[in-house]
Amino acid sequence: MCGRYRLSRRKQLVEEYFETASHEPEWNPRYNIAPTQPVPVIRQNPKEPHRELSLMRWGLIPSWAKDMSGAAMMINARSETAATKPAFRDPLANRRCLIPADGFYEWQRTGKAKQPYCFEVNDGALFAFAGLWDCWKDPSGQWIKSCSILTTTPNAVTSSVHDRMPVILDPDCYDLWLDPGMHHMRAVSEMLKPYDARMMRCYPVSNRVNSVANDDAECSTPTQITPVQTQTTLF
Repeated sequence: MCGRYRLSRRKQLVEEYFETASHEPEWNPRYNIAPTQPVPVIRQNPKEPHRELSLMRWGLIPSWAKDMSGAAMMINARSETAATKPAFRDPLANRRCLIPADGFYEWQRTGKAKQPYCFEVNDGALFAFAGLWDCWKDPSGQWIKSCSILTTTPNAVTSSVHDRMPVILDPDCYDLWLDPGMHHMRAVSEMLKPYDARMMRCYPVSNRVNSVANDDAECSTPTQITPVQTQTTLF
């Protein structure tokens, strides 16, 4: 799964890279983005040939949901089954998006402990997760837009830490992924594959990233793993 990620670029750089525009205010660099928080999302305008950037809540709320209680469980969608799941089926066919990032975190379990790792593409370059979005009206009549990140099987870099990884789209796929007229599910599914491991790296980071209260550059600063000292007791 993907439960935390990083977007340390400012809005202007994100807009330039993805060739998009928005009316959103400038945001601060984020180093520990967590579920339920507002995140930048890029969509294709269905009536005009340009991309639009807006903020959405991370954790998809299906349009037909009675409430938003299950949204925290829908931060990710498995690419292998998204086309058959009620919450993701329609968004996969009609409401696809890009979710910009420049790093993400996964945790490796060793006994009772979990060691966090940061994963990057091209030494920290911008990239995009394959995302889905939906729109839900709350009881007060307010519309809430939300999103989810698709996941897939791990590549050689991520498999040593976790058994899943987020789908990172090749830039050549952006237009097709965003195209609101693309409803060929086989062509869409072919884009949902593990990213080229040769373009990625990972490194351990401190447990600082474990807390959502921490959101600064130290969250993704490389750290050294200290081997656990084992004391032998003689009887």
